[in-house]
Amino acid sequence: MAKVAVIGVGQSTFTRSYPGSIRELAFEAFRDAMKDAGLKAGQIDASIICSAPEYDKQRTPSGLMAEYLGLNPQPTFYVESVCSSSSTGLRTAYGLIASGLHDVVLVLGFQKMSEISSAESQERMGRGADIQWEAPFGTMMPAYYAMYARGHMEKYGTTEEDLGLIRVKASTYGQINEKAAFRKALVLEKVMEPKYIATPLKMFDCCANADGSSCVILASEEKARDLCDKPILIKGLGMATAPINMAGRDTFSGLRCAQLAGKQAYEMAGISPADVDVAEVHDCFTIAEMMAYEDLGFAAPGEGKDLIRNKETYREGKIPVNVDGGLLSKGHPIGATGGSQIRTIVLQLREQAGDMQVADAKIGLVHNIGGVGIYGNVSIFGVE
Repeated sequence: MAKVAVIGVGQSTFTRSYPGSIRELAFEAFRDAMKDAGLKAGQIDASIICSAPEYDKQRTPSGLMAEYLGLNPQPTFYVESVCSSSSTGLRTAYGLIASGLHDVVLVLGFQKMSEISSAESQERMGRGADIQWEAPFGTMMPAYYAMYARGHMEKYGTTEEDLGLIRVKASTYGQINEKAAFRKALVLEKVMEPKYIATPLKMFDCCANADGSSCVILASEEKARDLCDKPILIKGLGMATAPINMAGRDTFSGLRCAQLAGKQAYEMAGISPADVDVAEVHDCFTIAEMMAYEDLGFAAPGEGKDLIRNKETYREGKIPVNVDGGLLSKGHPIGATGGSQIRTIVLQLREQAGDMQVADAKIGLVHNIGGVGIYGNVSIFGVE
C-alpha cells in the first residue's frame, strides 16, 4: 500500500459561542488548511466530514459542507465516533489513499455545541451510552469519568491533587495557545477549590463544551512530495472498541480500547512508547490524561502520578503531553477535537509550534477517545 502523509492542517479558534452558522465555522479551518497545503478545491479527490449528530439541526452535514466548500462533485463521506470522530476520519482517509482509490483526501471535523443548552448537551452526551440500560438512569460524562477516577485512586493511591496538577499544566500552555477557549493561568489552590461536579472531579477537572472546526489534508507520499516541502508521514494507526455498557468493562483504572489501540499503532510504526517525542492525549477530564499516561506506556500502571508530580509531561520533560493546553484549555468541540490534536502534532514535527515548540520533535502521537472509552484511536506521525 502507498504511504500516506499530512500536507495541510487548519483550525478555527475554539470558542464557547460562535456567532455564525456551522458552514461558516467549518470554512475557517478549511481555509487555513487549504492555504497551508497550497491547494484549490478542485485538487481534493474526496472529503470526509466528521461530527457527532444531534448537536445541530442539519442532517447529512457532509452534503452541506461539500457544497459550501466547493468540493462537488467529488465524493464526500460522513464519519462519526463521537469525540474521536475526526481521528476515525483520518483512519478512513488513510485507507482510501493507501488503497490507491484517491490521492488527496480532506478530513474536516466540526461542532457547534452552543446551538443547544448545556443541559440539553449533557442529555445528548448521556445518550452516547446504552439508551435502554444506562442513559435512562441519568448517567452523564462527569459521572462516568468520576467512576474511573475512583477506581484509579483506590487501586493506585492517586490523589485529587495529582489530578489538579494536570489542570495546572493545561492552563500553563492554554494561555499561550491563541486557538484555545480558555487562556488564563491557574494555580493549584484555585483548581483545588471544592466545587465538585461528580466526586472526586471538581469544576476544573472537567473540560468545557465549545464550538470549533479542524481540517487535515492527506495525500499519498508521492503526491505529498510534489505538493509539500515537509510532509508529515502517518507511521502508525490503531483503533479499538470496548463495551458501551459499564457492566461489560473489566477494569476501572484504565481504558482498554486505548491500550489496544496504542499497541496496534506502536507495532505498525515499529516503535515503542520511549520513542515518542511529543503527545496529544484526550484529556476531557484530568483523570483521562492520567490514565492515558499509563495506557500508552509512558508510565507503568499506577505511576502516571509520578510523571505529573515531577513535571515530566511539561514541554521540557521526558514526554511532553498536551503542550497546547489540551481539551481542558482549548475546549471540546466534539467532532473537531481529533483534528485539532493532529494539527498540534503536525506543527510540532514541522517545528512551527512557536512558544509551544518541543525541542527536536521527530515522532508525535495522538490519542483520541470516543465516549467513555467506547472508541479508542491512536495515531503516530513522523518526519520521515
